Amino acid sequence: MEATDYETRLKELEKSVRILKKKLERSEADRLQLEKASEIREFTLKNVIQELEESQLSLEKRSQELETALINLKTLQVKLIESEKMSALGVLVAGIAHEINNPVSFIYGNLDHAKNYFDDLIRLLNLYQQHYPEPIAAIQKEIKVIELEFIKEDSEKLFQSMNMGAERICQIVKSLRTFSRLDEAEFKQVNIHDGIDSTLVILNNRLKPTSKNYKGIQIIRDYGNLPLVYCSPGQLNQVFINIIVNAIDALEEKNKQQIDNNNQESEPSQIHIQTEVINNEWALVRIADNALGMNEKVRSQLFDPFFTTKDIGKGTGLGLSITYQIIVELHSGKLECVSTLGTGTEFVIQIPILQKFCPKNTNA
Repeated sequence: MEATDYETRLKELEKSVRILKKKLERSEADRLQLEKASEIREFTLKNVIQELEESQLSLEKRSQELETALINLKTLQVKLIESEKMSALGVLVAGIAHEINNPVSFIYGNLDHAKNYFDDLIRLLNLYQQHYPEPIAAIQKEIKVIELEFIKEDSEKLFQSMNMGAERICQIVKSLRTFSRLDEAEFKQVNIHDGIDSTLVILNNRLKPTSKNYKGIQIIRDYGNLPLVYCSPGQLNQVFINIIVNAIDALEEKNKQQIDNNNQESEPSQIHIQTEVINNEWALVRIADNALGMNEKVRSQLFDPFFTTKDIGKGTGLGLSITYQIIVELHSGKLECVSTLGTGTEFVIQIPILQKFCPKNTNA
């Protein structure tokens, strides 16, 4: 090969090398650009994924907040309904107590005077009989007609009976006033036995026999030596009436089933109320009945809002839910239901004798 051809061929090869180098450089630049674009896309994708995850967490959190708000609204609705109902009942009871108290006070306050006047008249009659043992025929006849000697003997019993009746009405009025604390929200130191007794007075009509097949309900009080308890007396009275009404309903249902099955009452219907102090810190109240009891499925739902086993129109399912909130949330206490199907139900209430926010030297 000639020298000129060799040089030409060499130049062509050098030119090809330069072209290849340029192509290689462009390819490298394209590769770097693609890598950079890929990194940007990957970074963008990661940001999008992170934003989606954060958005999902935010939505879940918001969903939980809304669910909690809904539960709180339902709870508040339950409280408002029951509170309004019991507040209205408290106002009604207080008004009735006030209206009864005025005429009863008038009667009770004048009974002693009436007895003194009657005793004076009897003493005067005795004096007449002593000095005029033989009255005219018309007077003797009238003495026989009105049975004067019987009136003298029976007058003492008559006034004793009237005094007992007036005192009983005064006790009922006092119980009504105690029970009318339902509309009070203030915490104070009170004797919770008074609240239980006033509740029983209010429900006394439902404890009496209603027919030959229903002998009524016996109340067995087994009160311990409880100190004054710092609590909301109106709210606590609401707890007692809710639980005792449920016990009465259960005992009435038991009696109805016995009548339907042509069975006589096997044992007296009873509500046993027991109180005691635990560790000098807790006041314990047990309210038990000997009705039909309940199974575990019913017992586990007993304090759920709007849960009821009663017929439509007889129960709203709010009473025991409110009771649980009053004891556990308002008083930082404990509420437990123990029941065995066929043997009865017991509610166990525990509340602190003193609350954490109880001021010193608080009077009832």
